[in-house]
Amino acid sequence: MCRVPDGKALRISFAFHSLTMSAIKFFSTNGHPEHVDFKAALLMGQAPDKGLYMPEEIPQIPGGKIEQFPKMSYPQIAYEVIKPYLGDLVTDSDLRAMLMDAYNYDVPVEKVYDEKYVLRLDRGPTCSFKDFAARAMGRLVQHFLREEGRSILILTATSGDTGSAVAHAFYGLDNVKVVVLFPEKEVTDRQRRQMTTLGKNIFPLAVQGKFDDCQALVKQAFVDPDLSALDLSSANSINIGRLLPQAVYYFYAHSRIAPDGKKAVFSVPSGNFGDLMGGLLALKMGLPVQKMVVATNENDEFPVFINTGVYEPIRPSKNCISNAMNVGHPSNLARLFCLYGGQMDETGHVGRQPDLAAMRKDLYAVSITDEETRQTIKEAYRQHRVLLEPHGAVAWAGLLKYLKQCGDWSPCVSLETADPAKFPEEIIRATGVNPPLPAAMARLDELVESFERMDGRYASLKEYLRRFL
Repeated sequence: MCRVPDGKALRISFAFHSLTMSAIKFFSTNGHPEHVDFKAALLMGQAPDKGLYMPEEIPQIPGGKIEQFPKMSYPQIAYEVIKPYLGDLVTDSDLRAMLMDAYNYDVPVEKVYDEKYVLRLDRGPTCSFKDFAARAMGRLVQHFLREEGRSILILTATSGDTGSAVAHAFYGLDNVKVVVLFPEKEVTDRQRRQMTTLGKNIFPLAVQGKFDDCQALVKQAFVDPDLSALDLSSANSINIGRLLPQAVYYFYAHSRIAPDGKKAVFSVPSGNFGDLMGGLLALKMGLPVQKMVVATNENDEFPVFINTGVYEPIRPSKNCISNAMNVGHPSNLARLFCLYGGQMDETGHVGRQPDLAAMRKDLYAVSITDEETRQTIKEAYRQHRVLLEPHGAVAWAGLLKYLKQCGDWSPCVSLETADPAKFPEEIIRATGVNPPLPAAMARLDELVESFERMDGRYASLKEYLRRFL
């Protein structure tokens, strides 16, 4: 059960949802009375009451179907995972074509030692795991907008890689404009350049503040009646269209390392918790999971909650070298709490405690310091010749702590979420190796940047957005 503040129970069913049935409905974690289909939830981004959309039902993929995944390509597995949520909103042929187009790159599962693997989610056009969500989402948004003959303004906040992935996914579309807010001093030069060298329909804004400030500005704009004519939507992981594609690579990785169906441990670098929520959706859909390792950097609000049952956001968030995870209050905790029977609003206020025992059964939460992150990069390369960037190093360190505390387990998958070339200074400092530059990033330093700077006041953002009216 997922309960909202008024006490009304909303059932999440784990029965198999036939592909021939109508689309699953989605509800707000804050209890808004209107339930919508995937199309509406995707195009709105955030619910009218600042809540996040969750599915009324979580479709169960039968074990017999999962057994076929080792013989399927990535786009084929993506179809099986995403289609039940859409029902007949998109035809089979259209959805398959979109997914074939979105996932036209490799997804390596790299063996480190024994049955311990790194899932490399850095081979897309912006060399980040955010490509997996943004490219599928972009194609679905374009499909629905064309059906309706309308345009939208996507307003999104990024702590590092979301902005570039979203910008590239929607770049050049005539029915979408994208405004990206990023904390000016907490993204790397290459992360920034991936957003600021595009132009056309992409409008980057460097904000004086932290990611949490950017995220709060975005949420406030969504509920501002003065901006209703803009037809705002979001491409952050607050948008359910971001989460569903992120469930796919867990099924894919499992199919490549455990074709016998054995349960696997997944270690997830966690900032705004969208990546983790994708994994939990996969778990609830039937993915054989032994444990999800929730690895945060020094912003340890969730590991503290798991240990104590007390949730306190970290404000301001701590600035760590795994910059995309510098989040003091993850938006997706509202969904996580809901999944385990609790309720949390957008500010972090807990209206109903989740089932902590059930959370602890599924999740192992751990915080990794910057010192441990750097040491992990060094040791992974020295011992295994595996090159990890800071976010992937947080996940690998978290996995090693889990195995040490809870006993060895195989198979295990640690998620590497960005190309090491995005963090050359840290890689060189830890290993002495200058990470090779992928082709997608080779010309970034030659391109001209274009972006505006803004203070952290909502009035400044509102004035800027009025230009689009």
